[in-house]
Amino acid sequence: MKLIKLLTLAAFIGISTVANAGMIVLEGNFMGKNIFVKNPFGGAGVGFCVFEVTINGRLSPDEVNQSAFEIDFGSHGLKIGDKVVINIKHKDDCTPEVLNPEVLKPKSTFNCSKAAVSKDGVFGWTVDNENGKLDYIVEQFRWNKWVKVGEVSGIGTPGIHHYEFKVTPHSGENKFRSKQIDYTGKKRYTKAGKYSSSSPVITLDGSKFKGTIDFKGGETMYEIYDRFGTIVKRGYGQTADINTLEKGTYYVSFDNATQTVQFK
Repeated sequence: MKLIKLLTLAAFIGISTVANAGMIVLEGNFMGKNIFVKNPFGGAGVGFCVFEVTINGRLSPDEVNQSAFEIDFGSHGLKIGDKVVINIKHKDDCTPEVLNPEVLKPKSTFNCSKAAVSKDGVFGWTVDNENGKLDYIVEQFRWNKWVKVGEVSGIGTPGIHHYEFKVTPHSGENKFRSKQIDYTGKKRYTKAGKYSSSSPVITLDGSKFKGTIDFKGGETMYEIYDRFGTIVKRGYGQTADINTLEKGTYYVSFDNATQTVQFK
């Protein structure tokens, strides 16, 4: 009977301990740098706030009973770009502060050695020195600006990597490039690849339209702007449906040209 009472008491204490604890969860990728944590005293003034740290489910050997400590990834066998989940368990009457959580976010550091467009319309670029998985945003220069045309997932590890993207050129001279944007918001660009297309020039038959716009000469990427310069429609094809747009003056960008038109 006494044994049963002791087990019941132990179970109750265990539940109480979990209920009175908090946890900070950090998720990201290992980028070669450690995490630093500012660790205040508990609310009662006895002992420090953090009592346990795990990395990918494994208990961290780092000493947490101090006012500031480092979460060292060195003993976890991680490679650059590996997924990381850190659980920082703490008392519920205090809150530790993670001083540099951004080190788990990938940063754009690539160097581009080559960029070109093949004869069959494939834009390829070669890079090294990647430091974390980030998408490459492929852009085409048309209508006097760079326009997004697609994305390619970056590998994000050291070494030389080659990427390719099938592009849709407009008539005449074309330029393509790709870029990455990391957590800092800074943009990093590859070199530009040039391509001369022999595809037919697309034109508009007239300047006033109702219901639809028909592009003469084939399919094309297009964008439609109102008189204030706000984009109201974009797409790809030989016909653009304008039934939902109000009457008035618009600017239609297509192929490698921009034309002012009236919607009736």
